[in-house]
Amino acid sequence: MATSTRSNAGTKGVARAVREQQIVDAACRAFGESGFAATSVADIAEAAGISKPLIYNYFGSKEGLYAVCLHHAAGTLTAEIERTAASGTVGLARAIVTLDGMFRALEPQPWIWRLVNDSTAAREGAIDAELAEYERRIFTFGHDGVAELMQLAGNDDARDLSAMHAVWEHTFRALVTWWLDHPGETPEQMTQRCIRLFSTVFGEIDISALTAP
Repeated sequence: MATSTRSNAGTKGVARAVREQQIVDAACRAFGESGFAATSVADIAEAAGISKPLIYNYFGSKEGLYAVCLHHAAGTLTAEIERTAASGTVGLARAIVTLDGMFRALEPQPWIWRLVNDSTAAREGAIDAELAEYERRIFTFGHDGVAELMQLAGNDDARDLSAMHAVWEHTFRALVTWWLDHPGETPEQMTQRCIRLFSTVFGEIDISALTAP
């Protein structure tokens, strides 16, 4: 009598959920370090220590696996920004706290930053949906923080807000990317560098939120 395979069955005694996470972890690193276009399913299978057919069985395609990786990476980054946004820090100190949180979140898996900023991945289907949602959330967090900063300065001009938001987005991405391009720099060192840079331009910044219990 034929028997059916349990939906939660994995391979070699490993539960399916565990095996899937192993594949996603390996794929996130491969995609993040080499880029979507230059990474093959065979590369990921080798890194995960499993077969190519298993990846297709679990995720359907390279694009399907990449979309799952995007969901993981984007969720990690937006959760950290959401945490710092809810910290109650305001003004330029909030910018520093946001950057500090991002450096710390990325330290154990820096490749997820490049994963969500990979221009070689085709923006279609599930991939486009994941990226669109990530970009929407990042835009909202950035916009709210900049609007708060502008209000503190007594500036309610809508175009000034739009321009300052663009400045912040480019500054944020540039600083995180610069840090990743200099792997010898710890999150603590990079945060102190950001404080020095911001203070050079804007004057002394209250950073008590970074040391608050």
